[in-house]
Amino acid sequence: MNSAVYDRARPQAEMPLSHPLVDRGFIAALVRDFYVRVRSDTRLGPIFAAEIHGDWGPHLEKMTEFWCSVILKNGAYSGRPVPAHLKLKQVREEDFDIWLGHFRKTVEERCPPEVAEVFVDRAERIARSLKVAMFFRLDRPTAGAAG
Repeated sequence: MNSAVYDRARPQAEMPLSHPLVDRGFIAALVRDFYVRVRSDTRLGPIFAAEIHGDWGPHLEKMTEFWCSVILKNGAYSGRPVPAHLKLKQVREEDFDIWLGHFRKTVEERCPPEVAEVFVDRAERIARSLKVAMFFRLDRPTAGAAG
């Protein structure tokens, strides 16, 4: 494959969002508002409550770092989201749609449209990635199946 074709096929790196409104404090407030919605959701609230006992501060701080890394590309987050989510056996694939719904509402209320678009696009990518990691399985042929 020649390099011009390879360069066109290679995904472009996401750029940091540069907007005067968006900084760590803005993202921290957005994360707090989002988790108020999640915690009050009849489906998602109990899932989070089973994992986070007592003080939500450390989780909110970790999620602020995560979203700063996703949006600002500042490298603040060094965790591993896939293994953290794989251990959550009560999570169903459709829970990500609920999560995205709360996320969309939060950013639409807090962000100008051009900023909300970036947040939602990246949240949708994250949700797709986690759903693939958690739920995608190739069907295995049954024993004795003709091939």
